[in-house]
Amino acid sequence: MKKAIRIFALAALLLGFTFQADAKDRAHTLKIYNWADYIDEDLLEEFKVWYHEQTGEEVDIIYQLFDINEVMLAKIETGHEDFDVVCPSEYIIDRMLEKDLLLPLNRDYGKATDYTNLVSPFMKEMLSRFDKTGKKAGDYAVPYMWGTTGWLYNPKYVTDEEASTWATLWNPKFANHILVKDAVHDVSGSILTYVRQQDVLDGKVTRQQLMNDASDAAIALIEDTLKAAKNMGNIAGWEVDFGKEMMTKGKIWLNLSWSGDAMFAIDEAAEIGTELRYQVPKEGSNVWFDGWVIPKYAKNTKAANYFINYMCLPENALRNMDIVGYVSAIASPEILEAKTDESITTPINLSYFFGEGCDSVFVNDVQYPDASVIERCAVMRDYGERTKEMLEMWSRIKGDSMGTWVYIVIGVVLLAAIAAALSSKKKNNSKKTKKNNKRR
Repeated sequence: MKKAIRIFALAALLLGFTFQADAKDRAHTLKIYNWADYIDEDLLEEFKVWYHEQTGEEVDIIYQLFDINEVMLAKIETGHEDFDVVCPSEYIIDRMLEKDLLLPLNRDYGKATDYTNLVSPFMKEMLSRFDKTGKKAGDYAVPYMWGTTGWLYNPKYVTDEEASTWATLWNPKFANHILVKDAVHDVSGSILTYVRQQDVLDGKVTRQQLMNDASDAAIALIEDTLKAAKNMGNIAGWEVDFGKEMMTKGKIWLNLSWSGDAMFAIDEAAEIGTELRYQVPKEGSNVWFDGWVIPKYAKNTKAANYFINYMCLPENALRNMDIVGYVSAIASPEILEAKTDESITTPINLSYFFGEGCDSVFVNDVQYPDASVIERCAVMRDYGERTKEMLEMWSRIKGDSMGTWVYIVIGVVLLAAIAAALSSKKKNNSKKTKKNNKRR
């Protein structure tokens, strides 16, 4: 994409899309900031009814969208935007805790049940890894959706064995037929785990350490390794969303993909008679999640807390899963029953997610990986002070003439200009597209 187009695209993202126009009564307005195509938007209108039933109060909704974690963070940290509830990725939750940008949750829902207790113990444990001194991450965030990163592949051209390793990225057989997610954290950690797999096996380093290594040595190793694949002509491009379509149409054979995108592509491809599969490579990968939080400058924390609870109702979790293709963090019996598939013949162990008695269940293993897969995955953390260096490395690999970090800086400047020009006015330009999932 040309430089000017990218800058104006970022400006558009900063403006966001709103679900409802100007809020005259901020105390009774809920401002939500979420990923594009990451919710059943019918639930937004239904929440207003549910909220009134629970509290006797009316609430309007302003619903805005973002496509980049860092843009969302800049609007809150630099712009002091008064969003009431947002949905950042795990490493951004980590950063927001560190920078004191979050308010603690209030789980006093009056006569309503606390549905946040239905979050899987597995998800709670992952979130607890972000605990800071004097702060428990579980007091500030509720996991929403989660998944893994691996290979989405076409078995007509790629064998299961070839898709079982990251080494396939450098296989000349797949020249110009591989797409890689434009996601520095997801890709870098997995590639570093592959390159240093022997060190992992020898016990010299853990996958968790490698997943979040942003040292100069790690950056150089990641850069050299990925540039080698690029220079071979294997990487056809870097994508955030169009990889699913390219795989479904058979134009690309391999896509380094998020599991939710993979599930969507597998279903879409099946409708036109094309088979696609998904694997997490044997060397290891990452388990990621996004979660609901209440930013520091929120002005309607009551409605925000109720909204987070509302998203955890099992029936709402299932509806969101059906719309976006990703997997809810909720682990209730209703979820397991709905996801049990009698056509599946090989059971998997999901005791880590659903609890005792779930070590042999018939559930789709793309959405819910077997415990053996989870054991070789790590959780991403914030790069902290090394974020700039990682983003600059990523831009060099892709060949950007202007680094990602520069775009973020430009975004912050544009945000200030837009805020000054538009004041507090928001435009209602929500677009309900249920077939175009984006996570980051």
